[in-house]
Amino acid sequence: MSDAIAASLKIAASGLEAQSNRMRIVSENVANARSTGQTPGSDPYRRKTISFESQLDQVTGAEMVRVANYGNDKSDFTIEHDPGNPAADANGYVKMPNVSMLTEMADMREANRSYEANLQVIKQSRELNSMIIDLLRSGS
Repeated sequence: MSDAIAASLKIAASGLEAQSNRMRIVSENVANARSTGQTPGSDPYRRKTISFESQLDQVTGAEMVRVANYGNDKSDFTIEHDPGNPAADANGYVKMPNVSMLTEMADMREANRSYEANLQVIKQSRELNSMIIDLLRSGS
């Protein structure tokens, strides 16, 4: 690895981007947690998922993170009795999205903490760069 500080900046920046994408997916899930189908018996919103993988940066040799896949949660939809809903079947049951608010809030909290940690790495790296520049200036 040629420059450890530059590598740490690249790693943290990739983490920021990954967690930003994760927060966007969680936000979509939360926004659609009650989105039913348009017609009786049609499928409602299906929870979206995101997965990550490490990626080697050829220049710095740093292991960075990137989005590997966007997908859909294949778990079953919940069923609610709501005869007045336009998506209700003949018996008054409606398929509801497979979104758990508890899971989404936990994911959002974890993504937020990871985002903040990566942001702190960037701040510390910038501080180190400033200190190095100050040392070089004072040494000449």
